[in-house]
Amino acid sequence: MFHLTDIKMKSLLLSMIALTFLLTGCDKEKVIDESSLPVGAKEFISAHFPDAAIRQVIKDRDDLTNTYDVILDNQVKLEFDKSGDCYDIEGKADTRLPDTVIPLKVLEYVQTNYPEQFIIEWEKDKTDQEIKLSNRTELVFNLAGTFLRIDK
Repeated sequence: MFHLTDIKMKSLLLSMIALTFLLTGCDKEKVIDESSLPVGAKEFISAHFPDAAIRQVIKDRDDLTNTYDVILDNQVKLEFDKSGDCYDIEGKADTRLPDTVIPLKVLEYVQTNYPEQFIIEWEKDKTDQEIKLSNRTELVFNLAGTFLRIDK
């Protein structure tokens, strides 16, 4: 015969096991060899950062989606989606990102309106793209590159 406390304990134990599985099974980061990067990511790095070497590649699995964080020896951090498309680039605070990684319309806006500044970060998501300038000003553009606002 089962006691009420035995049933509660078994239920609690099963709940804890399920929660542990969910928390550890959905979000995993793993250092991988650069040869495991998607082809598009390798091509992007060699085209835009030809003098930099890959220091580390981290494959991140979150919600059944793989992304790749790449750290170069010049301290630039890149993020790629599973197809190898770059969606985030962070440089050092005093280092200009290559003009070739910035969409042309965004680059032209910065060169016209902030000629003394340079871009140190670029990020694109599903609705817009943002850049950070060397003076820490953050600008937001739509996906087509039209200026929207200064982000505070």
